[in-house]
Amino acid sequence: MDFQAGILQDGSPMESLEKQLICPICLEMFSKPVVILPCQHNLCRKCANDVFQAANPYWQSRGSLISGGRFRCPSCRHEVLLDRHGVYGLQRNLLVENIIDIYKQECSSRPLKKGEHPMCKEHEDERINIYCVTCEVPTCSMCKVFGAHKDCEVAPLQTVFQGQKTELNNCISMLVAGNDRIQTIISQLEDSCQSTEENSEAAKRELCARFDALAALLEEKKSELLQRISQEQADKAAFIQGLICQYKEQLEKSSRLVETAIQAAEETGGAAFLMGTGTHISMLSLPRIVEASKGGRLGKIEQGYESMDAFSVSLDHLSEAVRALDFDPAEEDEEFFDGEEEEVEE
Repeated sequence: MDFQAGILQDGSPMESLEKQLICPICLEMFSKPVVILPCQHNLCRKCANDVFQAANPYWQSRGSLISGGRFRCPSCRHEVLLDRHGVYGLQRNLLVENIIDIYKQECSSRPLKKGEHPMCKEHEDERINIYCVTCEVPTCSMCKVFGAHKDCEVAPLQTVFQGQKTELNNCISMLVAGNDRIQTIISQLEDSCQSTEENSEAAKRELCARFDALAALLEEKKSELLQRISQEQADKAAFIQGLICQYKEQLEKSSRLVETAIQAAEETGGAAFLMGTGTHISMLSLPRIVEASKGGRLGKIEQGYESMDAFSVSLDHLSEAVRALDFDPAEEDEEFFDGEEEEVEE
């Protein structure tokens, strides 16, 4: 910072004004032209261009295909989007430039007071105006000629000051560019986190849909097999019920025949019995009784006819298949930010 700023008393309005006119990049008072960012913060155009070039290193090599770029405000980290004109497309802040002019005129009109310039401790009347390169400390001309630095290499104080200030500005630009790259990585990671969450929800929905479809298929197959069992049950029950009806009819006929036979057996007259002159005796004949005693030629069911063992289903192989269900193996994707991490480490 220019040493003339020290001529103002601490806490004065002009000192407060000076603090508002300091560029956050070069830490010097704004140099014209001053550009105003969309976030309303100000930068020297040169500093803004340095930050822009650091954040967009290939911008100059695009030729006729220049399409603009972006960087972040060093004060608030707001992203600044630029068109093909780069920082030259930003609006100048003429108000700040006029305030700087007024401030400099006010400073130049004030006389420099004695004692406000750093003085040498060894030679109280000598100002510190040179820089000892060997010892890396500011000193005065008398120290170089007669004092402790007479055998050292020295350089003009202002030259060393400007060189170190330029180096500092370059470091600041690199830090700002590094911060932009880190912010870019953070944004990419946040986007990846969001994408991971969205993809996980999609995968869950797809998995649930597949299992629901499988469950529906199993339910459909179960209904089909149950229907087949029910149909077999109905067929067998109908056949057995038919046999029961036939045997009941046979039983009824046999019972009537028994009743008739008993009545015939009670006949006392031999001629009447043999001639069949009674009411029921005519219905009797020995072959008929013998046939009725055998139960006729009605159908029968085979042994084990009522068994349903034929409808037994083994699901062991399906159970093993379900237990073996797993996700398809996929090759691991390379991390897209490996290169960015290496740059940050450098």
